[in-house]
Amino acid sequence: MRHSGPMSDHFDGEKFFNPGHRSHKSFLDVLKWKLTETSVPWPEEISLTSAPWENKKVSPGKVRVTYVNHASILIQSSTQTILTDPVYSKRVSPLSWAGPKRRKLPGIPFENLPPIDVVLISHNHYDHMDKETLRRLQERGNPLVLAPLGDCRVLEDISGLRCEELDWWQKRAVDEVQIEFCPAQHWSARGMFDRNESLWGSYALQVEGKTIYFAGDTGFGNHFEAIAKRYPQVDLALLPIGAYAPRWFMKDHHLNPEEAVKAHQVLGAKKSLGIHFGTFKLTDEAYEEPAQRLSEELERLKISKEEFLAKDNGFDLWLE
Repeated sequence: MRHSGPMSDHFDGEKFFNPGHRSHKSFLDVLKWKLTETSVPWPEEISLTSAPWENKKVSPGKVRVTYVNHASILIQSSTQTILTDPVYSKRVSPLSWAGPKRRKLPGIPFENLPPIDVVLISHNHYDHMDKETLRRLQERGNPLVLAPLGDCRVLEDISGLRCEELDWWQKRAVDEVQIEFCPAQHWSARGMFDRNESLWGSYALQVEGKTIYFAGDTGFGNHFEAIAKRYPQVDLALLPIGAYAPRWFMKDHHLNPEEAVKAHQVLGAKKSLGIHFGTFKLTDEAYEEPAQRLSEELERLKISKEEFLAKDNGFDLWLE
């Protein structure tokens, strides 16, 4: 057991769970998926379309947000640089030679990353908590790593890593940036025998007078309403739109594009950016499908496509 602490509405003393939603997919469910999957092949290598990234000074009052890849987002203010779920490995797997492999390069090469002050980890799946990338970040600058309850123990073998754990609704201030760890509807595991021994979640950041919400990885649930009540003005929501097929297997824990739009509406976000798509083939949908379905849903609901963007790795967005 990785975490010991008082029981709560999402921890029973041994395992974490989603309040009111204890869906659990068994090995037989996984086997059924693999035996019946209708997976659409992806290209082996996908070229970047964004312009080469340049590090630029961020003036006070502004925030620069760059979509690095998958759920890795670089958030820069005049005083702080934050990186979410950094993944630079070639595969998101416990094995270096098997598992989902990278089809597209990061929008910012690792060597071009500016010094990182804070790393936010949403949960411990290999496509979100990449130990090799965290080790490289520690060696080049030793950022503060904020992680869910139970996950700092997983990272103990990274010498010198500064890791702090957060529970849902727990806050941490880093200079003028306020960070709150918020709920998500998901699960955790690094192996076969540690399921839900650590927590999962999302983050709300208040920086330069702006509120940025990073959803991490999540299914659709009432946690979005709870977050909207705490943060009635979300300037930018970073919402996953990929890794959702087949729905009978993925629905409880992964948003599809239509649900992402619904989350955008519940949050009342001024703008949203689609993440968690187009870099690693994790599920059955085609490479182009998440962005296409997002566009169709926005058109159906008569929402401006500038309000909810789906862009390539390396895309820059400035909040002023």
